[in-house]
Amino acid sequence: MMSEIGKILITGGTGSFGRSFVERLYQMQPEPRRVVIYSRDELKQYQMQQDLGARHGSSIRFFIGDVRDRDRLKRAMEGIQTVVHAAALKQVPAAEYNPFEAIRTNVLGAENVIEAALETGVQRVVALSTDKAAAPVNLYGATKLCADKLFIAANNMRGNRNIRFSVVRYGNVMGSRGSVIPLFLSQRNRGVLTVTDRRMTRFNITLDAGIGLVLHAIDHALGGEIFIPRIPSYQIMDVAEAIAPGCQVNEIGIRPGEKLHEEMITLSDSPQTIANDRFYVIVPWLAGHDFAALMEQYQQHHAAQQVSDGFSYCSDQNPDRLSVAAIRSLIRSHVDPSFVAGPH
Repeated sequence: MMSEIGKILITGGTGSFGRSFVERLYQMQPEPRRVVIYSRDELKQYQMQQDLGARHGSSIRFFIGDVRDRDRLKRAMEGIQTVVHAAALKQVPAAEYNPFEAIRTNVLGAENVIEAALETGVQRVVALSTDKAAAPVNLYGATKLCADKLFIAANNMRGNRNIRFSVVRYGNVMGSRGSVIPLFLSQRNRGVLTVTDRRMTRFNITLDAGIGLVLHAIDHALGGEIFIPRIPSYQIMDVAEAIAPGCQVNEIGIRPGEKLHEEMITLSDSPQTIANDRFYVIVPWLAGHDFAALMEQYQQHHAAQQVSDGFSYCSDQNPDRLSVAAIRSLIRSHVDPSFVAGPH
């Protein structure tokens, strides 16, 4: 549990992460003194305000705004202590087709968040990343890698300001929009599932676990870390078996920008990576600091040890693999309590 939540702003706060994150904030003690939802979706803001605003009154505020608008961000961040940056254009095919839009939101938007935070006295910034930012092969991943680099480098720009920037990187959120589980659930009544490649693997994290790691980063980051959770992987055909046993599976081929397996820590990252029993941390190279001393400082702070030479963290090599039974249990717990395998 965090020592103090204070006043917090969430960019992209009307998305699935933002909504659940705010619900968690209001379940914690002490209650946040102010929560600001910053997004450009007026309908979702209205719907969220009807629910959360009615329950929590003036402690929750809603700002219509885009991360491309630095002045609006500065206004929204006035008096804020903590920023969670969740706003992004996330759809891989859409980013491939609209590259300039993805860059303006994911890269230039990240710069705007950093500049606004530096200028308004914010103390902690945690940015959400993605496994696609590690060794990216698509534009979405490349923009998020750029954003990660910006947030890490921002720790070199803070001067005497009391502010820390860090990043949380994780894989597919179970049951999120556009992910494979909702797709298979919608396809199973037709008796045919579509997969891009039968060999495909992915990391899997529940939304609750992702929120927990963000809260941990807010409270414990020294600055510049990339936090990566130790989470299980699944094989795509095991998900198909878990949801729709006996259904025909049509292989349609990998889409542009898609990987067979996802990687969250590359071989090149291993010299900077430390681990404990909950998560990995990629330690930053900060200007003016001796890296060996930084490694020792971050290891002590996070109760972690440096990983072995040649380490990488990839979904197909992950020893923690979800079984068919485990996938079914997780679907019931985190996606649909009434779930039963097979046509429905």
